[in-house]
Amino acid sequence: MKILIPIVSYFIFWSLCSFGQVAVIANKDVPADTITKSELIDMYTLEIGLWDSGRNIVVFDLKPKGEVKDTFYNYLGKSTSRMKSIWMKKLLSSGDDPPPAIESESLMLEKIKKTSGAIGYISSAMVDEEVKILVTIPESNNQ
Repeated sequence: MKILIPIVSYFIFWSLCSFGQVAVIANKDVPADTITKSELIDMYTLEIGLWDSGRNIVVFDLKPKGEVKDTFYNYLGKSTSRMKSIWMKKLLSSGDDPPPAIESESLMLEKIKKTSGAIGYISSAMVDEEVKILVTIPESNNQ
């Protein structure tokens, strides 16, 4: 019984962490402290490309399919296939490249820290003080 309690506690802790919130993060030099859902959609559909300060918005996407990506795109109200379609149309019509797909959340965090004007998304549990949180999306968002 004594061995079972730590194992069960570990699995409860792991499941709570893995099903947490998603944070939309930005480089510290980004002039905004928050953004609206519609602004976020416009950034990810490449409709707007500049922050209010005139600095370029550098959008990053996560490559691996998973809960974080699903939660983020559910919040946007777009499927990953719909976003790829939007990006392809933008590429063909105006030459705008789709956002680079980053291999992992930890690499995403590092890219955001090092890239001026950058925005991306990761699990809230991974955020540190070297980036800004612009939006926090609960996993069970129904927006």
